[in-house]
Amino acid sequence: MALITCRECGKEISPAALACPYCGAPRPGGQVRRGTGFEWRSSQTVLGCPLVHVAFGKDARGKWRVAKGVIAIGQFAVGLITVAQFGVGFLFGLGQFMVGYTALAQVALGFYLGVGQFATGYAAIGQVVVAHYGLAQAGWASHLWTPGHRDPEALAYFRQFLETLRFYLPI
Repeated sequence: MALITCRECGKEISPAALACPYCGAPRPGGQVRRGTGFEWRSSQTVLGCPLVHVAFGKDARGKWRVAKGVIAIGQFAVGLITVAQFGVGFLFGLGQFMVGYTALAQVALGFYLGVGQFATGYAAIGQVVVAHYGLAQAGWASHLWTPGHRDPEALAYFRQFLETLRFYLPI
């Protein structure tokens, strides 16, 4: 059997070696793992954080890439504005499981507003909600509007919320 060169230390080793007997490099005859997925950071920063950070997949060590920036986009992300499968959006988050001041997600844990299948917040809209003001199929709220429970204060709050939204957004 012909010997191969260790990719780390350059010494001759067996191609069947799981680790280099000289330097301990794992899979010394195999290719170096570069990771999967994609990662990009903008050159502009705000207080040391990238303005935009996009990250998907795993790095060379096999760890999940986490997007961290003012605007963070990825499977896992943390930022002021976040779009992720799982994330924390301090100001706004959009994704599958999201925590933040305002969250739009399948599971939306919002502090002020949560919109999703399961939503929490001061105000929450969804299939199931836990909130002070809730608009839902079912939920727990101080003021709740559901098909079976119609609280006029909840209706007044959400009408005012819609009018405010129309003022700021051309809808």
